Amino acid sequence: MPDLLGATNPVPGYDKTTVNRNITVSPDNTQIQNVPDPSKVVRADGRTEQQDSNLQGDGGIRYDSNFQTFLQRLRETPGLADSLARIFSGREGIVVSSGLSAGIAEEMGRLLEMLRMDESQLLDFLRGQFKTGTRFGGALFALLRSAYARAASEGVRTDILQFLKAYVDFDSTSHIEGNLLRDLQSMADAMPASWAEKLRDLTAQLQNGIAAGNRQGNLQLLQREIFPYMSSYVERTHDMGTPRALLTMLALNVARYENGSEEKLLEGFHQLSGYGTLKGQLGGIDDQSLLLLLKNRGGGGGGSRAIEFSNQLASAAARAFRGEGSAEVQQAFQNLLAAMLVNESVYMPINHYLLPLEWNGRMLFSELWVDPNAEDEQNRGGGKNTMRFLFKMDVQGLGLFDVILSAQGTDVDIQIACPDAAVPFSKQIGDAVSQILTRNDLKPARVAVRRMDRPVTLTEVFPKIFEGKNSINVKI
Repeated sequence: MPDLLGATNPVPGYDKTTVNRNITVSPDNTQIQNVPDPSKVVRADGRTEQQDSNLQGDGGIRYDSNFQTFLQRLRETPGLADSLARIFSGREGIVVSSGLSAGIAEEMGRLLEMLRMDESQLLDFLRGQFKTGTRFGGALFALLRSAYARAASEGVRTDILQFLKAYVDFDSTSHIEGNLLRDLQSMADAMPASWAEKLRDLTAQLQNGIAAGNRQGNLQLLQREIFPYMSSYVERTHDMGTPRALLTMLALNVARYENGSEEKLLEGFHQLSGYGTLKGQLGGIDDQSLLLLLKNRGGGGGGSRAIEFSNQLASAAARAFRGEGSAEVQQAFQNLLAAMLVNESVYMPINHYLLPLEWNGRMLFSELWVDPNAEDEQNRGGGKNTMRFLFKMDVQGLGLFDVILSAQGTDVDIQIACPDAAVPFSKQIGDAVSQILTRNDLKPARVAVRRMDRPVTLTEVFPKIFEGKNSINVKI
């Protein structure tokens, strides 16, 4: 019979209490796993969930870092040019009719019409993307950018960033209002009818308030009625699924909606105007002039060709996802949107532009990446600033071109990788590019044209993207 109480004398050498008492615990022993605590950054241990060997973004999905996940998506996501070529009829300029309803075929037909550009229209299209590619353009933001770089006090920098945050929320008002209505509608759909009826009534009141422009009344409705009602539902029903997730999103959007009010924006601007370094430059701008300046920052670019194309493309994608397109068309739009999200990510340190057009009867789907502050290894100690461009062009009847352009002052270095069909014309291509540079008062330091072995990747041309790995970024 086993001695459960341990009343007998232990066998020598097998006393477990003595053995355990003699074990030394080292705080640096990686075999001892840490207790998971999302609120702390702890030492390394033997856990395998972090997948630290996966440093280049390949392999399985990363769970420990948002930036590593971004690198994975960057490697895995196909290019926009390839997706656009699949959406339109094999680059022949005719919409693929197979599997498309009349509505989406008409949308894509209008898109094709917009791609037919001459030189002036192409310039307008490119300028439109430049204007809409950043919210921080113009003299005011150039002044704030310069003040941020020269500021000796951390308080000045913090207040500049707070003002910019309020401006982003102010400029995103219509988008945030749309998010609020969609979140409430989605939650009403996920709730039982007995709860959903009142929430739909509150949503209708909010929609009327948004249409009337009553921001303060909308905030009171959200904070005093809608949010407590949704919180009460989650608390009483213990529904930890979709409603609880939407409640979290609602809290974020309400905070942004409040932070983007005109009062918050002007309060941040007055705070900046109080600093001696900015008082002389910002003190002459009154409140109404500031609001008018920020509302019209695009200089009338809202009707530009770039805006029209992006809106038309979004409309066609929406129709396809609603079931008006075949599975192949939906997959092409999914790839297109995924690539756009990756290329416009907050982790992307370079500018990205899209240039689809029909030029001289040929379809041309092109992407452009620009790094205005690229650095070569030999120039890290100083010297002129280096700008680097990457063009990816898919030309109908020829294939894919990769063009890498580096400019330092007036010296320009160009490397062109061309498909097999263009290789016999390498010398003519090089001479033509050199003449174009010379006509624009630039010096062609080197123009190299070669056959493309494989498409170049973004990380090869812009290694700066990997600099984000130097920071701590835990994904929870």
